[in-house]
Amino acid sequence: MSSQHEFTRRQFMINAARSYLGVSVVPMLGASLASSAIAQTTRHSGGKAQSVIFLNMAGGMSHIDTFDTKPSAKEQQGPTKTIGTNVDGLTISSYLPKTAKIMDKLCVINSMTSTQGAHPQGQYMMHKSYAQRGTIVHPSMGSWVLKLGGRLNKSIPGYISISTNHSSSSGGFFGATYSGVPIGVPSRGLQNVKRHGTVSSESFDARLSLAAKLNAEFHAQYGQEQVKSYDGLYDEAAKLMKSKDLKAFDIRSEKENIRNGYGRNNFGQGCLLARRLVQHQVRYVEVTLGGWDTHYDNFKRTESKTKILDQAYSMLIADLERNGLLDTTLVVLNTEFGRSPDIEEKHSMGRDHHPAAFSCVLAGGGIKQGHRYGKTDRAARRVRENPVTHQNINATIGYALGLDLNQVMKSESKRPFWMADKAKPITDIFA
Repeated sequence: MSSQHEFTRRQFMINAARSYLGVSVVPMLGASLASSAIAQTTRHSGGKAQSVIFLNMAGGMSHIDTFDTKPSAKEQQGPTKTIGTNVDGLTISSYLPKTAKIMDKLCVINSMTSTQGAHPQGQYMMHKSYAQRGTIVHPSMGSWVLKLGGRLNKSIPGYISISTNHSSSSGGFFGATYSGVPIGVPSRGLQNVKRHGTVSSESFDARLSLAAKLNAEFHAQYGQEQVKSYDGLYDEAAKLMKSKDLKAFDIRSEKENIRNGYGRNNFGQGCLLARRLVQHQVRYVEVTLGGWDTHYDNFKRTESKTKILDQAYSMLIADLERNGLLDTTLVVLNTEFGRSPDIEEKHSMGRDHHPAAFSCVLAGGGIKQGHRYGKTDRAARRVRENPVTHQNINATIGYALGLDLNQVMKSESKRPFWMADKAKPITDIFA
């Protein structure tokens, strides 16, 4: 089926929903709710995780100015200060004072390394475990989690992406069924899931039935898998409209002090929404904080970004623990690559891309607490101990969830693929 046919099909379904059913089908542009499998009961290995919250620091977060400061390398460190935390011997940037107070809940990985030094390729590798190619679109990690583990709650989507690029949350060759449901503004929740006030319940059901009959001819003519993945869209949307779990998407019901605690910005409110979603057994939630590409004015811009991150992240970890969710929720804070230890004075004290070494932080889901894994050299330029790739992190996510990392899935061209491209999980960081 050509991309033109696919676009036409998507537009037809959206317009048909608006015109005939009195509701705009979610999610827009193809990501379905229909991962009908329920979570497997057999755990293959790993931690205690049931859900994942993935915090994407898009743009390349500077490791040397956040979680891997080097106070003795003054020329490379620049004006960023180092502070102690509530764990003896573990230090981080002074830009993260609230995170320093929850370090006893975190596992910092300082030995991340990647071969991808450009943003699109780096984000692709982080999300999908494979190098970007023109001949195939690989599934994202959230898609793999749904494919191998199924949904925990069958009445709402199992994979939600908040302020995240659509290509990063694509179901790839798994099809639209496994793509992330996009939410742009967290405070608005999940849009287009209410029956129009002028359409009665009886009329809605009648129109739903009519739409199915009208679509029968199209399905008979185009029987490809990508078309079949849309077959249950109307039924799933109708089911969602009637679900009591829709309240999970309404952060306006939270107390003001909780909303303020996360920060009144898209990332902070996105983290609050993520907590609400895992409370309702959503399998995989991604929240993106962009703007880390600090080629120019690195220190002022990093300080601005870390202020947002510090408030939301520290609140999220504390809130998950307060609600009894931290043990069963794996929180991953990651970025596509780091920033160079070399400071570019001609770029107003900027830092360039640096895939050779950077940091990632894990919490919850059976991960060791108050722990640091891996080391970089004196200037945070190269990894010295225990190198970790994006594939290793993705394998660790699967391991924490008890998924089968050896299960082979084949693309439309019958090529075999694995959740983390055969990489091994970091088992040493589990308690």
